[in-house]
Parts: sequence; structure tokens; C-alpha cells
Amino acid sequence: MNVEDKIGRIESGLIPAIIIKGHPKKAYNIFERMVHYKVPGVSIAVINNGEIEWAKSYGVKEKGSNEEITPETLFQAASLSKPVVAMAALHLVEKGKLDLESEVNSRLKSWKIPENEFTRNKKVNLRMLLTHTSGLVGFGYDGYAVWEEIPSLLQILNGLEPANSPPVRIDIEPETRWRYSNGGYLVTQLLMMEVTGMEFPELMHEIVFKPLGMYNSTYQQPLPSEWASRAAVGHRSDGSMINGKWHIFPELAAGGLWTTPSDLCLFAIELQKSLRGISNKVLSKEMTRRMLTRHWINFGLGILLGGQGEDLSFTFNGGNLGFRSDFFDYAERAQGAVIMTNSDRGDLLIREIYRGISAGYDWPDHKPLVKKITDVDPNKYSNYLGVYYAKQEIRPDFDITITAEDKRLFASVMDSKFELLPESEDVFFDVEYGWKITFEKDDVGMVQSIRYFLEVGPGVANKKK
Repeated sequence: MNVEDKIGRIESGLIPAIIIKGHPKKAYNIFERMVHYKVPGVSIAVINNGEIEWAKSYGVKEKGSNEEITPETLFQAASLSKPVVAMAALHLVEKGKLDLESEVNSRLKSWKIPENEFTRNKKVNLRMLLTHTSGLVGFGYDGYAVWEEIPSLLQILNGLEPANSPPVRIDIEPETRWRYSNGGYLVTQLLMMEVTGMEFPELMHEIVFKPLGMYNSTYQQPLPSEWASRAAVGHRSDGSMINGKWHIFPELAAGGLWTTPSDLCLFAIELQKSLRGISNKVLSKEMTRRMLTRHWINFGLGILLGGQGEDLSFTFNGGNLGFRSDFFDYAERAQGAVIMTNSDRGDLLIREIYRGISAGYDWPDHKPLVKKITDVDPNKYSNYLGVYYAKQEIRPDFDITITAEDKRLFASVMDSKFELLPESEDVFFDVEYGWKITFEKDDVGMVQSIRYFLEVGPGVANKKK
């Protein structure tokens, strides 16, 4: 099959997360799913045999306009910034400017991690920062409207005006648990700047972008006018445009990258080739292997890992206001893809596109599950209704609201609402996103909590009283 035919099959072969046993298999085309999820634009690049086999874009930069997305259109990469930063930090380790195990406070000059009772027994090092095990707070950042005053890095670290986020501090002992920490990457950013004497966008250009030919990538915030003319506009879940087109994210290492899917594919290809010793433009083969080794559960140095052996994958996803993006690549198979969107609901579309790509390229991952619907008396749903709060590591403000309408059960999570179908009396699933929710009862049969599972992992949510 030639590439054009393969692209056509993927475009018309978007698959939901769940296939219901005994029901006709559903497949959608990319344009109807963009309308369904209110995603104005999406850009895709696919790696096969160690090269970018194709890159194609769909839709428009801005809702209501006729300016089409192209493979050169820039998107906010959000947390996809972190693996690229990790590569640069590891390069500095190999150059002797940084050390993975040394206390970072010994190298920091203008600001240091404040000492407290949690740092008494163990000090923070670069490895902890890259693996989100430092104990530093700083889950996420909202960014700044284009008309707002932008804080400096030190103001953000100290939580001083005009910063709109709390100070970066340690509130759990390092290496006692995994907790996603944007704050840890801000410390990494400062560390890299101080040991090189370079501004962050400049050092990232010199260490990563220039050697890899990533010339459509920058950490400059605000985005310079010559770049802004090529950028997609962010959109909310209801399809409305972000006021001012996008927010500015001065938290550069945590989420300040503007880039394209093709440029991120160059990053992924370099990791694939570096691991095999074919190309080592940024990292040695051994350091690449360390980056792609599990250091804490499924987390490598700055990157999330899955699979084993020839199916070892490295991946990351990101979301800034109005943008959702993801990359998924195989370390040994020389395959992968990057998908970027200009919508808060882009992650739903991204997962469907991955399943289409997986079918087209015979990936071992991103396969739909097959489930059977069981008959459950809707009168029992009243026991399930309520708001469940999950204090978990990916999203602290994570409420799951269960409602019933017309004898059907629904779950609402952040900006998404989906129908739950019964697998058994207490186990439900949704077709589009792949949620699985188990309702847990007490001794008298009343639901007190739920267990949920999604691709980001499992969790427990307790019912609010």
C-alpha cells in the first residue's frame, strides 16, 4: 500500500476507545470528528522506518477563518516542552556542566530551593527534578493573557506579583513518591541558565534545535511577531477562541515551547537513532539509554515509558489553555507519531487518530477494547449519583460528577461529559474516551467511592457528602 492510500485509510478509520460486542464496528473520518469535538485544526506527522513518512494538517488556524493549518503551523506544545528540556539537561551532564546526583542548590546562585523539614534527610538533585520525584510543588500554570504583565522566572519561583501561581517549595520528602511537578522543571530551567550563562531560548536552540534541524521551534515567550503570524489560535472546549489568541507561558521549561509535529518527530527520531548509535547529535548512546530507562515506575529521565523490548515506547502529552498535543514513539521499532491541536478538547480527537494510525501501521499499542453491555435496572442508578473527588497526582482539582438522564448514566470530568454503559451492575465504561468506572459499596450497599481507569492510569475517588 502506498503512503497516500495509507493516509486515506487512517483519515477515514478513526476508531472509538471501545467496540461493543455484537454491534457494528464504527469508524469515523477525521473531519466529522473535528466537528464533533469542536477542534478547528489538527496537525499530524508520522514516523516510519526511522524517517518522517508523512505530515499533513487539517482545518483552520482560527474558527471562522479560511486560513488553513499547514505542517509548518506552530502550536503550543505545553508539557511536551519537558522531554526536550530533559534532552538538553542530559547533554549538559555529559559536558560536565551538570550532574544527575549532586545537590542542585550547590549550583544555583540567584535562587535556591528553600530548606525545610522535608529536605533534612535528602537533598534534591537533577535526576529527581527530571523524574518528578523532588517533592516540589507546582502542578500546573494558567499562563498570562497577552495584555497582562509577565513575571520573571524568579518571581514565579518565589510566588511574587505579578506571578499568578504559588511559590515553588518542597512539601513532601524527596523520592518518597511520584508527583507531577512543573515547579521542578522551572528549577531545572534556572539551573541550566546559570551553569551556561545563556538565556533559556538561546541555549535550547544551540543544544537541541540547531543540531537536529528543528527550525520551527522556539521557547521564546511572548512569541515574536515573525513567528506569531505562523501560529495557530487556541480554542476552548465550546469552540470559542481564546481572548488574545493564546496565553503567554513564561514557565518555559515546563510548558513554553512553540513547535510543529514534524519538528517533534525530528526530536523523536534522534532519540531512536541515538539509542542505536546511528546518530548522536545531542546525547551519547549510553545517555540516551539512561533517558529511556525506567527510574520511577514508568518514568524515565523526563519522559514517560511503556512496553518492553522492541515494543518499548516513549511518550508525553501536553495541554495549555486552548491547545492539546501528544507524541508517541517506539524506541526500537523506528515508528511513531506527533499530533497537535488548537483546542481544549483535542486530546479526545488525538486518541482516536492514534487508534487509526495504529491500525494503519500495525502498532502493538492504541488498540480498541471489546466489551459487552449488560442489562442493569436504571432504578439502581440513584445510588451512584453524586460528585466524587479524587486527590491524584495528574490533576489536583479532579471532580467526577455522576448524573442520570432518561434512564441513562453519565459522567462529567472537567470539560467532558460522556455516557456510561454497564459492563456489570457496578462496572461501567464509556465508548469514546475509554473510561472504566467501578462503583464501590459499603456493608449496607450504598456507594461511597469509585475506582476509575483511563490511559493516564488508575485512581480512587471518594463521594462528597
